Amino acid sequence: MTTIEALEEGRLRRDELTSWLVTIGITICAFVLRLVGLANPNKLAFDETYYAKDGWTLVHHGYELDWKEHADGHIVAGNIDQVTNNASFVVHPPLGKELIGLGELLFGLNSFGWRVSALFAGTLLVMLTIRMARRLSRSTMIGALAGVLLTFDGLAFVMSRLALLDIFQAVFAVAGISALLADRDWYRYKLAGVLRERGIPDFDGGPAPWFWWRPWRLVAGLMLGASVAVKWNSMFVMAVFGIVTVCWDIGARNLAGAKRPWMALLIDAPLAFVQIVIVGLATYLASWIPWLRTDGGWGRDYGTQHPDDTAVRIFGDGLGSLWHYHKEMYNFHTGSHMMQEATHTYEAHPAGWLFMIRTTGIAAENDIKAGEQGCTAVDTTCLRVVSALGTPLLWWAAAIALVIALWLWLGRRDWRFAVPILALASTWLPWFRYADRPLFFFYAIMIIPFTVTILAMVLVRFLGPADHPLRRRRAIIVGIIVGLIILNFAFIYPVLTNQLMTRPEWLMRMWLGTWI
Repeated sequence: MTTIEALEEGRLRRDELTSWLVTIGITICAFVLRLVGLANPNKLAFDETYYAKDGWTLVHHGYELDWKEHADGHIVAGNIDQVTNNASFVVHPPLGKELIGLGELLFGLNSFGWRVSALFAGTLLVMLTIRMARRLSRSTMIGALAGVLLTFDGLAFVMSRLALLDIFQAVFAVAGISALLADRDWYRYKLAGVLRERGIPDFDGGPAPWFWWRPWRLVAGLMLGASVAVKWNSMFVMAVFGIVTVCWDIGARNLAGAKRPWMALLIDAPLAFVQIVIVGLATYLASWIPWLRTDGGWGRDYGTQHPDDTAVRIFGDGLGSLWHYHKEMYNFHTGSHMMQEATHTYEAHPAGWLFMIRTTGIAAENDIKAGEQGCTAVDTTCLRVVSALGTPLLWWAAAIALVIALWLWLGRRDWRFAVPILALASTWLPWFRYADRPLFFFYAIMIIPFTVTILAMVLVRFLGPADHPLRRRRAIIVGIIVGLIILNFAFIYPVLTNQLMTRPEWLMRMWLGTWI
């Protein structure tokens, strides 16, 4: 393979139409699966009590407001006039709540309205994962397999049906990483074009050109900035992949024959910083525009009341007040004794996330007596629950595949496995710093797009080439694994969807005592 052919490899798309038909088909399946019974349970479940109400006040007032005591029951009953005039101090940026509020604007302050945005986000997450896995692996089969696995993951399913922030954070993070993968291909294709113009199929010296216009990298800055505007911890994803994209540039320059490929550190790295970090910061600040345009948000008057504050003098009233707000938010997350001493029934140490040691109970209605709500239990009771429970066989298979992927990356030097592994690390390992306070398994929604990608890549690697003598046998094994994962999802479906079960039926699905 010549240098030009190697650089252009990422642009070969012989099955583009087929891949999009497959992507759309799987995405529609995921959407329909998640849509059915979206409004059930008809209540503010778990932290929906914060984000659904914050979303409503954000889209109507531009900032969060406190609600009257016992407002949840009134809201469910249709009496939504429960807002006070007191600004509310919140500890997460506004974008995720603003997106929840858009659904409420369209469908009202009800269980369907505050969940519908998550439905579209969860569906989009499936589509983006398919495209990311396909571009990374150059295989439509791998992309499709990753999409199918994500479609039938219990955690991704539940988080697509709740007004929580994490599903939006995951969508933007996967979109940002996908854009950087597209930028990698785009940059290499441009380098190949320069070599073609020079008429040198195998360039063996001289400086490699640089390109200041990197449209996909700008998209990555927008998407990763939006992910940070949902939850701050996406900054780790931005930092890791900001470094990764510069490393890709060094590799491309080296492949193009540049004598000093490390010049990317002096040329491409500053541009990457602007296109990812600065654009990301601008995107983040844009999410606060509604708050800046009002004068009633929590801390909005800080600049007026403290004109001598350094930040106020440097940035002005609005941005100075916003800086003070962020200091208070940061102190809450890192220095609050209340947070450090708090406990929660469903807290889960991140060390156990990959194996689903402790899952999260989202909603529960216990001790439904025989004859109530159609309960036909004998000598026991019925119940309804919604558990943020991943599909067990999928998560455990993915944990095994992760070990194999680490070997393929570090031992066999297959760079493709580095991408989902580094993405997993940047969305998982930072949580260990905060393990002294309650953390929850559902935060792992940021992990699952990358673990299903790893599992899909490992399974297709196991298949081997089309002419491999054991291909048919291995295909049967892979088919059995995927089939068992889908059946496992079907088995746990009642505990994901608030369905009526007898207590023994529920316990059958609680495979680990820590899930109860």
